[in-house]
Amino acid sequence: MSQRISYYEIAPDGMKIMMDMEKYTKTTAIERKLRELIKIRVSQINGCAYCLNMHTADARKMGETEQRIYCVSAWQECEFYTEAEKVALGLAEHVTLIPTKRAPDELYQRVREHYDEKQYVDLVLIINQINSWNRISIAMGSRATEK
Repeated sequence: MSQRISYYEIAPDGMKIMMDMEKYTKTTAIERKLRELIKIRVSQINGCAYCLNMHTADARKMGETEQRIYCVSAWQECEFYTEAEKVALGLAEHVTLIPTKRAPDELYQRVREHYDEKQYVDLVLIINQINSWNRISIAMGSRATEK
């Protein structure tokens, strides 16, 4: 991986906190493939090639289809995402674009039709975690490389 700074070496305590949060998100009741779709969609919005490269590969390893990976940027127009996945992806977009989209009560109510309070909190944490990774990767100059 190409990057400006070896940030794991420079700030190991901070990166440990990031990794601990990452471990937590993996223990949630949010389905693994949905977590990856959220990471892909948020990374698309933020323009983080490094994270897109990583999470599309991870999604494939989990058995996610190429169709669902390729179309996640247009999830609203697709019939092969469940309603629960669609509201989670909508929440991901709103939280990522919070200065302009906010997190309106109507969206919260739609999310709660499919997810309980704990799952709602976990979705927000997953969304925030990938937003943090995107910002770290972009600010540190991390680049996607061919494998």
